[in-house]
Amino acid sequence: MYWYSLTPVDVLLFRESKPFSPGEGAWAKGLFPPLPVTVFQAMRSAIAPYATREQRQKRDLFFMGPFLRQDETTLWLPTPKDLICIFDDEHDRKQSAGNWRKIVRSQPVDSSDPAWSMLSFSGGLAPMVLREPLDGEVSSPPPWINADALLNKYLIGDIEALVPKDFCDDPWQVQVLPHIHMQANQRQVRESAGYFTEVAVRLNQRWDLVAGLSQSVSDAVVRLGGEGHRVAMRRLAEGAIVDLLKTLESDTETAQGKTKQIAYLLTPGLASSGESVYASYPVAWKPLLRGCATDKPLMWGGVSTLQRKTHETDTPHFALLPQRAFVPPGTVYVFSSGADEVSALLPESVGQWSKTFETLNYGKLLWGIE
Repeated sequence: MYWYSLTPVDVLLFRESKPFSPGEGAWAKGLFPPLPVTVFQAMRSAIAPYATREQRQKRDLFFMGPFLRQDETTLWLPTPKDLICIFDDEHDRKQSAGNWRKIVRSQPVDSSDPAWSMLSFSGGLAPMVLREPLDGEVSSPPPWINADALLNKYLIGDIEALVPKDFCDDPWQVQVLPHIHMQANQRQVRESAGYFTEVAVRLNQRWDLVAGLSQSVSDAVVRLGGEGHRVAMRRLAEGAIVDLLKTLESDTETAQGKTKQIAYLLTPGLASSGESVYASYPVAWKPLLRGCATDKPLMWGGVSTLQRKTHETDTPHFALLPQRAFVPPGTVYVFSSGADEVSALLPESVGQWSKTFETLNYGKLLWGIE
């Protein structure tokens, strides 16, 4: 992989896949960080801006990312969803969210515990709970964790070594962009499709995105996201950040040979539970899993901006992309057995997209111990 930084020139705009039509009260929600395919297409545009359709459809490039970087020295990844902060009673968490008393990991329900003996979870996985007595207020940690802390503390089971400075809040500000279409020759907004709003993000100073590509590309300014917003793409020099990225790229298993393993989802994954139906974990994993800690899915797909000709007519039509619900990064899976049979969080076959998901490193798992 050749690793690059992507520094925004302006705000960045990534719409969610939920369809909307401009009109009264229309609100297009945003999605950040973007999904891998969005960043990959932006970086690939710097390789062959005048490539043919056949060349663009070739799936011969590998990609990984994007990840957040601060001050060109620190890499940040999504916080594992199974971590819980415990505060003292009557503590104002909003005023000092990082001053927790301790941080612990939620665990699958212990079926031998009398408190859970009368409940059955035959239809799905048992929930992830705090097994120790609750002696304070609980809250989720900040949404981002230092990559070094994830690898050298969390994945080796040293949860007590995690400290507040290993986490941070979202390093961007939300900016609402209103769009108004006026009536011709009048100072009034059109009644139909005259007004809608979009949500853009502005990264904080000294923050950018990093991503890897299997082909060397010259430094360039490329379009990324909607409304033609751009980022400056620069090759990363060899150093600590690149070494850390290479560690994430490798397939080493921290918990090799252990009976109980956890899997941390590094990049968005896709778990199929039936035809065109998606879940937080694949059906085939259910006999192997003890628990799963996740969040709401990332929706992608819908109407493409490209127009393609059908076989029946030469008239261009909007292309429809399949709607998919991706499992968000930071999801944690707790395995009871058979973890050596799992390689990535991807369906076995989804047609021509299978190769795309593999080459773009969707569903990449990092292994650890409890």
